[in-house]
Amino acid sequence: MDGLAAMRPAVRRAGKRTARPEQVYQKLRSLIVRGQLAPGARIIETDVAARLGVSRTPVRGALQRLHQEGYVVESPRLQQSRPLVAPLTQEDARELFSIVAEIEGLAAREAAGLSASDREALFKDLTRINEEFKRVSQARIPDHNRVWELDETFHRRYVDAAAGPRLLALHDAVKPQAERYERLYVSLLSRDIGLSATEHGVIAKAIRSGNADAAQFAVQTNWRNAATRLGSVIESVGERGSW
Repeated sequence: MDGLAAMRPAVRRAGKRTARPEQVYQKLRSLIVRGQLAPGARIIETDVAARLGVSRTPVRGALQRLHQEGYVVESPRLQQSRPLVAPLTQEDARELFSIVAEIEGLAAREAAGLSASDREALFKDLTRINEEFKRVSQARIPDHNRVWELDETFHRRYVDAAAGPRLLALHDAVKPQAERYERLYVSLLSRDIGLSATEHGVIAKAIRSGNADAAQFAVQTNWRNAATRLGSVIESVGERGSW
């Protein structure tokens, strides 16, 4: 639970009486996504409340929401139910990446329907980001955090350019769960960065062409291939936090 120390000041400033579940939720989710609360780590409500300097009420509300969204699960081994940070498993990764593939595929489809000038501007941005993605990944000592950031920026660019509010809401709810895997395993996926960059190029060109089917398929292919590549890594090094 050491990661909780990072969120203590921000939450305490809100005060015990005024702290809302949303504030605690955002902080806890951030720590889970970034791996500062490790997969499989046990979460004790009273401990969280004490460390954050808040009452148990906002913590309980935050944990309920995190449980509904899949960030937190109940331990199947303890007689008394205790929330745990959701483990990272092959099956979960495959499902999450498949969902993201469909959501972002729809966004790319919408992006292909933008005006020609907007598509051209989007293509230039995507190409610039992808070139930097390749450059950083090919460095003698790659900055893996930067590699992840550039990959995230690439995908977020066309999502933000074309997705409607409902699609964005779905994306914001699901994508951070996939982010947990990307952040933890990115250093082990470095050998496949070239393949991902090539797939990015196909996405950018399909959007530029205005071919909605091709743009959607290119994004789906990129994420499905990413799921396969990640599955191989997990199989090699093992799942994290599984029982």
